[in-house]
Amino acid sequence: MKALFSEERIHTRVDELGREISRDFLGQDLLLIGVLNGGFIFTADLCRSIAIPHEIDFIGASSYGDGTSSTGTIEYTKLLKNSIEKKSILIVEDIVDTGKTLEFLVNDLLKQNPKELKIAALFWKKEKANPNLKVDYPGFVIQDEFLVGYGLDYAGKYRNLPYVAKFEAKDLE
Repeated sequence: MKALFSEERIHTRVDELGREISRDFLGQDLLLIGVLNGGFIFTADLCRSIAIPHEIDFIGASSYGDGTSSTGTIEYTKLLKNSIEKKSILIVEDIVDTGKTLEFLVNDLLKQNPKELKIAALFWKKEKANPNLKVDYPGFVIQDEFLVGYGLDYAGKYRNLPYVAKFEAKDLE
C-alpha cells in the first residue's frame, strides 16, 4: 500500500491542531473524548500536542462492523467514566465519513449539558458527510476513499501503520 499521508505530514498537522486547540480552550475545563477504536492513536498524539491542562476519556461507538461501509446501526462499545456537565468537550474522531455515528454521539452528549462541544477529526469527507455536522478542527479534508493506517482499519487490521494509505480490494490478495 502506498502512503497518501506520510507519518511526518500527519504529525505536522496534529501539532498544528494541538496549538489551535490550546489557544481556543485556554483557561477552560477541557475534556478530550477519543472515539474508539480508530481514534486512539490520533487522540494520544493530539493530547501530547495540546499545551494546556486537560482530561481524557474514551467512548466507543461503531456502525461499520467488519466491512468498508456503514451498517446504519450505531452501537455503543464503551461509555464515558464521568459526567461531562459544564465541561468544554472536544470529541476526537479519526475520520468523519457520513457523520451518522458522530451525529449520534453529539446528540447524546449534548443531553448531558456540557459547557460547549466541539469536534476534531483527522480526516473529514466533507462532501459526503452530513452538512449539518461541523468539524471544528479538521486535519485533512478528503475525497470518498477507504483509508487504513494511523488507527484506521479494515476488519480490525492495518491500524498499526504509521502512515495512511488508500485500501483497495487488491490489497487482500
